[in-house]
Amino acid sequence: MVIGDVETGDDVSIWPMTVVRGDMHKIRIGHRCSIQDGSVLHITHASDYNPGGYPLTLGDDVTVGHKALLHGCTIGNRVLVGMGCIIMDGAVVEDEVIVAAGCLVPPGKTLESGHLYVGSPCKNARALTEKERGFFKYTAANYVRLKNEYLNDQ
Repeated sequence: MVIGDVETGDDVSIWPMTVVRGDMHKIRIGHRCSIQDGSVLHITHASDYNPGGYPLTLGDDVTVGHKALLHGCTIGNRVLVGMGCIIMDGAVVEDEVIVAAGCLVPPGKTLESGHLYVGSPCKNARALTEKERGFFKYTAANYVRLKNEYLNDQ
């Protein structure tokens, strides 16, 4: 289900049982993003506590694993968000980051470009390898292909 102020780029796939809820702020999803089954994408509304609120923004070539929760955060380009991750309000995930399955990214935390993060709360585990950096565009293209195959079979 997609509701509210939501804009998606080219070749985005939003898979079954996913909720993208831009009802009280905006959600922007870049090109070639895949939002996998059962994920929840939401915002932080503006209030006296948080006057501007937090929109949800995803860059290009982002793969969001099954059952991830992204809440009022900013995700850069070429990012892999692992299955079951929770990324909270005001957090920033810079470009070329892998957030391992099950990670909790606390409110306001910044994950620096070029690293693997693991754990709950997440910690910087190590720098990414060149092979891992190449995986971002591969997986984005793979989900574009899968989306196209699915649409062609309808």
